[in-house]
Amino acid sequence: MPIALERQSSPMRRVVAAAAVAAAAAHVPVIGEHLSEAPYMGVLFIVLTVGCLLIAAACLVHDAVVVYGAAIVTCGLAIIGYAATRLVAFPMLADDVGNWFEPLGIIAVLSEAVVVVAALTAVRRFLADGPRHHAALPSATS
Repeated sequence: MPIALERQSSPMRRVVAAAAVAAAAAHVPVIGEHLSEAPYMGVLFIVLTVGCLLIAAACLVHDAVVVYGAAIVTCGLAIIGYAATRLVAFPMLADDVGNWFEPLGIIAVLSEAVVVVAALTAVRRFLADGPRHHAALPSATS
């Protein structure tokens, strides 16, 4: 099995899973509103919500480096997207510019930041411990 797919049993898996569920939950209440006023953003919120729930489940069932990588990319892009909509007027979302302290937005960004930091911690730990762990395994050619 490729190293990136091996189960890690990281202590960060529960942190990533809980924060990913919180991020998903923070988006659910605004999906309908965004589907009405800016349908593309509503669809993106649905995709993000499903993605966060899948990441949470994957962390609990089979936490692998590839799962943590997906968590970093998904939640990292969500944070960038939030900042972008506060800095630049997106089509049909001009009223978001400057609105940095929207309560559900803050919950989402904080949850997503926890996902990114915890997933980076898990990957860093794997990279630090992985070579020693895998060097101790018998090779297939021995």
